[in-house]
Amino acid sequence: MEKNLKQSILYLKKEEPEVAVAPNKVLFTGLDDAGKTSIILALQREFSKIAILSPTRGAQRRIFDFLGKEISEWDLGGQAAYRIAYLKNPGKYFEGTEIAIYVIDIQNKPRIPEAVGYFKDVIEQFKKLEIEPPIYVFLHKYDPALRRSAQNEMEALIIDLKDKIRAIEYKELYYYETSIYDFGSIITAMSEILLSLYPKSELIEKTIIEFAKKVDSEGVVVIDDNSLIIGSYYKNDETKHLLTASVPYFLTLHDSFQDTSPMEGRLEDRMIVQRFGKNFIFKQVNLKSSSLPYYLMLVKQDPVFRKEDLEAFTTLLKEILFK
Repeated sequence: MEKNLKQSILYLKKEEPEVAVAPNKVLFTGLDDAGKTSIILALQREFSKIAILSPTRGAQRRIFDFLGKEISEWDLGGQAAYRIAYLKNPGKYFEGTEIAIYVIDIQNKPRIPEAVGYFKDVIEQFKKLEIEPPIYVFLHKYDPALRRSAQNEMEALIIDLKDKIRAIEYKELYYYETSIYDFGSIITAMSEILLSLYPKSELIEKTIIEFAKKVDSEGVVVIDDNSLIIGSYYKNDETKHLLTASVPYFLTLHDSFQDTSPMEGRLEDRMIVQRFGKNFIFKQVNLKSSSLPYYLMLVKQDPVFRKEDLEAFTTLLKEILFK
């Protein structure tokens, strides 16, 4: 019975014409100099470009792959002239938005009222277009130095800012505190946001948990080449903090070795770093042929796990992600 059912499904798939699936539209918006483009460049690990970044002109678009889905990323330049143009032609810029990321520079206090005012304008355009994408507000440039030197002041500012935003009234509003100097904060935010588009994310999590138990690991993350975590397991909050803080270090280290290595594939084997009495293991894995690489990172008391366990894990992930 099961065999016949599978054959029927295969037959139907062959007969059905291929339907083009539109990319999922993710919109970055906010005032100029809020840090929208810096966030995007950080995820691409193009840190050298951030220092010489000029204001974004108009709408910049990029399409990239996330777990087999096409993501259409729109970066709307925030200068006043561009903002006026977007509001005059909302169908061109805001139509089809599935996720909106609104970036506010919390260090630029004089412009916070302007940022809140434009946030209200954006919501009004969504209402005119009769769409209700979830909006993720990035309270950006909350740098580690600020957390150390002015934490109470910044927390009070953030509470007041959230109150002003809530007063606008919108169904789905979420907040992240981010900084390019805390790359992990950006990775965590963008990973969680994009995973909301992916229906198999819970199944991926369960698969990672089973793998972690099998290899006796305290934490496991799987990362794509856009610095996005596609699934994770953490034994506790301490392990989560250690792993998310270490991911940027290993990705950057991997990139630097790949750039300087004359031999393609030199880093096929794992990198192991001992810190805090634990072993941090980083390894490139292939989950899909002819595509950008994925990376596996785990923390263990010992650096040993069976090759068979890894192969079984990657095979199962391939089945979940790309079949």
